[in-house]
Amino acid sequence: MFLFLGAKLPRRGEIGTVQAGDHLAVGLDRGELAAEDFVEDLDILFLVGRAGRLPSPAGGQDRGKEGDGGSQEEGAAHGAAAHNSIRCHDDAGKPMSSVKDKDSRRALASLAEEVHNCRLCLRLVEWREAQAANPPRRYRGEEYWARPISGFGDPEARIVIVGLAPAAHGANRTGRMFTGDRSGDWLYASLHRTGFANQPHSQRRGDGLELRDAYITATVRCAPPANKPTPEERDTCLPYLERELRLLERCQVIVALGSFGWDGFLRAARALGEEVPRPRPKFGHGAEAEVGGRLLLGSYHPSQQNTFTGKLTVPMTDAIFERARVLAK
Repeated sequence: MFLFLGAKLPRRGEIGTVQAGDHLAVGLDRGELAAEDFVEDLDILFLVGRAGRLPSPAGGQDRGKEGDGGSQEEGAAHGAAAHNSIRCHDDAGKPMSSVKDKDSRRALASLAEEVHNCRLCLRLVEWREAQAANPPRRYRGEEYWARPISGFGDPEARIVIVGLAPAAHGANRTGRMFTGDRSGDWLYASLHRTGFANQPHSQRRGDGLELRDAYITATVRCAPPANKPTPEERDTCLPYLERELRLLERCQVIVALGSFGWDGFLRAARALGEEVPRPRPKFGHGAEAEVGGRLLLGSYHPSQQNTFTGKLTVPMTDAIFERARVLAK
């Protein structure tokens, strides 16, 4: 810690609070595949006050129980959860964060809260809440998140991982990207082996997981029926990804998990005014393309369909993240 003469150190009560344990959930996804088994958001300490909300890409509305607007206590808990989505990055040896860095973190936290409150796609809202109301037997009695999932990870990340959408009984249950399903077990184990995560498992928000130099997000933020969002739902949700990419200014490499994540990033890049190569880069495991000053790297998604059949192996997954680290240097 540095102490500057004349500076007033804030008291703990003056800093945005963290409520760990909101909507805790444990366990693995049930045997069936769910939205490519992916998830978003996490409880991470975010030591800044509540930021002003950014304008919604399409006029997002606050979420209440069954559309009633929600209570003040519910809203306060959701606000804290949004701040918990962004990890405070205080690694030793790094220069002190600039005012611009802090502004980006505040903006990411504000965007996370906006994502959590989104109800723009009626079909997805109904589906995600129906799954929470009638969960499989193994999850009965658990409190589901049942809201959209925001991005999760290091706000200073050089590597951003883009998936498809949350799983109905993974992220939709736990409230954090790739948490509570077998795809998350596979992904975070690889991120731990390759130095991007502090632990190899991801069971629930508040379990101590932190990402280092990596940030995980998705093209669509709600669990879709049959694991297939419509083009309209994709396009409605895409501005959230665009805004994350704009705020993650240190990002140098995009790892796209599956063709939907690959396509989602290319669409977001084009919307941001970045130059997309022609002909359009084709997805493939290990495929690489330069897009608007960033490097796009493709990987098969760690869904059970891919990992159980051997289409995606542990060495193949680790090689992608090792390659991403090399490209980010």
